[in-house]
Amino acid sequence: MPKTYSNPVFPYRRSPDQDSGGARHPVAIVGAGLVGLAAAVDLAQRGIASVVLDDDETVSFGSRAICFSKRTLEICDRLGIGQAMLDKGVTWNVGRVFFGERRVYSFDLLPESGHQFPAFVNLQQYYAEEWLVRRAEDTGLVDLRWKNRVTAVDPRDDGVILRIETPDGPYSLACDWLLAADGAKSFIRRAMGLAFEGQVFKDRFLIADVVMKAAFPTERWFWFDPPFHRGQSALLHKQPDDVWRIDLQLGWDADPEEEKKPEKVIPRLQAMLGHEAEFDLEWVSVYTFQCRRLERFRHGRVLFVGDAAHQVSPFGARGGNGGIQDTDNLCWKLAHVLQGQAPESLLDSYDAERIPATDENLLNSTRATDFITPKTAASRAFRDAVLELSESQDFARRWVNSGRLSKPAVLAGSPLNGSADAGEPVTDAPVLREAQTDWLLRHLGHGFTLLLYGNDDTTSLPDGLTGRLAAEEVPVRILRIAPAEESIATETLIDSEGLIAKRLRLRPGDWLLIRPDQHIAARGDRPDLTAVLAARDRALGKTLVPAQPARLAG
Repeated sequence: MPKTYSNPVFPYRRSPDQDSGGARHPVAIVGAGLVGLAAAVDLAQRGIASVVLDDDETVSFGSRAICFSKRTLEICDRLGIGQAMLDKGVTWNVGRVFFGERRVYSFDLLPESGHQFPAFVNLQQYYAEEWLVRRAEDTGLVDLRWKNRVTAVDPRDDGVILRIETPDGPYSLACDWLLAADGAKSFIRRAMGLAFEGQVFKDRFLIADVVMKAAFPTERWFWFDPPFHRGQSALLHKQPDDVWRIDLQLGWDADPEEEKKPEKVIPRLQAMLGHEAEFDLEWVSVYTFQCRRLERFRHGRVLFVGDAAHQVSPFGARGGNGGIQDTDNLCWKLAHVLQGQAPESLLDSYDAERIPATDENLLNSTRATDFITPKTAASRAFRDAVLELSESQDFARRWVNSGRLSKPAVLAGSPLNGSADAGEPVTDAPVLREAQTDWLLRHLGHGFTLLLYGNDDTTSLPDGLTGRLAAEEVPVRILRIAPAEESIATETLIDSEGLIAKRLRLRPGDWLLIRPDQHIAARGDRPDLTAVLAARDRALGKTLVPAQPARLAG
């Protein structure tokens, strides 16, 4: 098979731990995939060193996760690779759904302008991983250890002991905290005897990366019962480098090994693309839908992220995106705990916030699977009737489910929220600073931010508040934003199109306290020192009441 991408080889290097025998590290991360690398870079940007252990010596083979959502792109921008993903990736907002030979409807995931990033970017996972490796190396705080395979895990009250096999033989490593990012077949999860509860759907899908020059638009196309693959479903997506992702439903009785053979794959693709189409296969795999998760993601000093914690079917782009949001939620909390700025109990909020988000992903993934692969004659008749009606009736389109696409979690019931209407992630919007156009999220930084909306009069602070907030052990920086028509100080950002006020529901005099992961911790009007510090302390887990179940909005 031809290759449009050459996997880099990262050399194994003997570490000092293999000779000292007594090393202890603040954080060890098992798994140098997308999620583990994102966690390492996030922690490094907060001053936390980590050791990353991986049994391979390169990034992933095949495109794997390809649909990166707007929220994930915003997180990756903070990690230093967002612009590279946007520049290399294929941008799309529009999807089309077909039933048989007819297009029944289309949708636009980002109908309004004024966003730095699009609804989705298609990009092969190996590019993101390679860029994260380079970022990790650049930080100087990430010790990447390739060909280091974990063979035993010993969780203790004050940390974790790992046994590791290398080309030079075994050694042991101790860490205060362990992040298990070792994927759906997680060794850490199995070694700890943890149940991975959920549902395995009796169906199989072929996934193929196809290299070809094609005139298809840059859109997501999904077919139910297409003429080239009767009784099944199909998905077409464009990637960079003239690579196209094609998914074809095979049925439960399909033999995975047989179906991956070129002599089986090529006729199926010719039926879809036409016998005159010129294409090459780059990567082929067969997968089974699975929707499962751990009961808890935190187990003492072991924290599970990504597919090691939860697994969803690929339709809806909720796997990789959910994993990146796990690390975004967890790493700022772990950094504050390690730096002595928050109690260890703050990490319990990782479960309180990410388990409801995961359950929402699992629910949407299960519903999509049930719609795509109906198991009874009655459910198939219902699905087909919905598809028929969707061509002309708006109400029916709400029932069509070819994969509800990933949305950011709104943590409306989080125990960390300092006001009833907090928890949502800050939505990006354009700003002006000294006549230069920029984006709001780029000005929020990596810590706590107090956003003040209004002119110089409505955003004025009591004497000493600015200095007191900056001098705190966990400082709160102040960001002033004014409506376009106001006269303001030169250091203030301008809400040039009024979208900040609209999207964040702000009026002159309002304030937001924004967490390090850019979720809103609290909101109000006319801030005072007591209110702001109380909201910050609550977000750090210092004044928690019993948690209410978090939920997702939207």
